[in-house]
Amino acid sequence: MQQAVQNTSSPLERNLTVSVPISEIEKEIDARLKKLARTVRMEGFRPGKVPLKMVERQFGYQVRNEVVSDSVQRSFVDAVKGQNYRVAGFPRFQPVQSSPGATPTNIEFTATFEVYPEVNMGDLAGAKVTRPQVKVGDENVAKTLETLRKQRATFEKVERAAAVGDLVNVDFRGTIGGAPFEGNEAKNFAVVLGESQMLPDFEAAIAGLKAGETKVFPLKFPDDYADAVKGKTAEFTVTVNQVAAPNLPVLDSAFATQLGVESGDIEQLKREVRENIEKEVDKRVKGQVKDQVMEALLGAATFELPRALVDQEVQRMQQAAIEELKSRGMTTNQMALPAELFTERATRRVKLGLLVADLVKRNDLVPKPEQVRKAVEAHADSYEHPDQLVRWFYNDPSRLADVEAVVMEDNVVEWALGKMKVADEPTGFDDLMGKKA
Repeated sequence: MQQAVQNTSSPLERNLTVSVPISEIEKEIDARLKKLARTVRMEGFRPGKVPLKMVERQFGYQVRNEVVSDSVQRSFVDAVKGQNYRVAGFPRFQPVQSSPGATPTNIEFTATFEVYPEVNMGDLAGAKVTRPQVKVGDENVAKTLETLRKQRATFEKVERAAAVGDLVNVDFRGTIGGAPFEGNEAKNFAVVLGESQMLPDFEAAIAGLKAGETKVFPLKFPDDYADAVKGKTAEFTVTVNQVAAPNLPVLDSAFATQLGVESGDIEQLKREVRENIEKEVDKRVKGQVKDQVMEALLGAATFELPRALVDQEVQRMQQAAIEELKSRGMTTNQMALPAELFTERATRRVKLGLLVADLVKRNDLVPKPEQVRKAVEAHADSYEHPDQLVRWFYNDPSRLADVEAVVMEDNVVEWALGKMKVADEPTGFDDLMGKKA
């Protein structure tokens, strides 16, 4: 029986020697070659009539490698099962050299791998969580309706100076030290003043200008802006081509119908808007509480992380970042994103994933079918045809797995909250939603 030995350089790393009888390997190679001979095609021979020697000459090396690899992998799996090891990541195999002059009867490999850690959860009694308490008022409903009106505004050309809310068409060009920079100029560029589409100082410089007027002004880029220009001061020249004022739709039955209220009842529209705001508030509160709980759990738990899992997560995040850049039209063929950019976040994700999985197992927090169904229906409720969306989730196990993962985390949060100090704190609506007063 093979015995795994701990590698002293890492508390999670193990070395395990696995061996496979050469006679078994040769027997399997012979069986695969004979099977291959029945189907392989070679010029000058009918299918199934190719001599075995020719099949062995052409495919023997490949078949041998496949058989050895499969046999070693199978022996490794049997060995770790026999010793109840939970392997994290993929093992590394290194052949063991036989003694000089000896006639080996086995092929031996040393497998180096990591195991999952034992999670040690500390006391959560001292952890504190603040739960925001937010009341949705009539003014929040009114502001939301105003936003909905602005989103559906039409614009009409006016012969006056540009003001906040106007749609302004401009030409602009900027230089730093007299030299252009990436994205420094545009023609017929449209911007709605006050919507933070551009830097505040840029929009402020446009306000007050009429069509046909030009303005030259300095603009300092923030320190957290693009690397090429951050912290630098540019000189911009802006010419206003046109100013258009917003024409907001009237809050009437036609507007209500446009927003999905078939009866056109304004009061019903307001009720639905309030319900949607309250759902968003609940979602934000839940998210903030969850973030606090997860941070507290991470702080209370101590365990080693398998390096292999962190490396895999780094690679996954690197690939996701490259795909995101591709979707934005960037050429990424020669692009290499340093692992260091992702190591910290990858480490946190792996630790949190292992921690949540351990808590679920120890405390029977596996999501129940009725919990998953409730979560799916709650998500589908905001759509026009909720039944169709529910079927869409249940028709694909991978989609349902995403919901199950969220419910599982919710179960962990509820379990943890039962052991922590939770304080309700009155919070302003804008503070919760991250809006400026």
